[in-house]
Amino acid sequence: MTESGETDIWRDTWVRYLGYANEVGESFRALVSYKIVRFSYVVAFAYTFADTGDKSYKMLKTDGRPKKVLIEAGDVLIWQTLASVIIPGFVINRLCTYSSMGLKRFTKISPMTRNWMAVGIGLSSIPFIVRPIDSGTTWFMDSTYRRWVKNEL
Repeated sequence: MTESGETDIWRDTWVRYLGYANEVGESFRALVSYKIVRFSYVVAFAYTFADTGDKSYKMLKTDGRPKKVLIEAGDVLIWQTLASVIIPGFVINRLCTYSSMGLKRFTKISPMTRNWMAVGIGLSSIPFIVRPIDSGTTWFMDSTYRRWVKNEL
């Protein structure tokens, strides 16, 4: 959690899109090897762990109490895992799957063209899902984890 007015490189800049690498993998799932999709998850989790490490280190430097550092690490790890990997991965996966199923009605379109259309739908939706998922995840964290650990700070 950053101070007011401070730019969070992990959430407020283009770096945030590294957390969405798995959504690119999910978009291309119908066209590429499962190994490429899995690698996209490696990139997304690396981003998640980098943000967790960065914020934990900053908390260690500013406060130094192990309990506060662990609470901060838990907050960031849960938030990033939900907002960068689990929720958007599921959304894009379902969007591409249902798009592909819907496009099967158009029998004059070749299967390869339908797959590419589903990829395009998945990729083009990424910029539109980032803010709503981030906001929803923040609300969820404020309603659960952050409320539960508030007394521990």
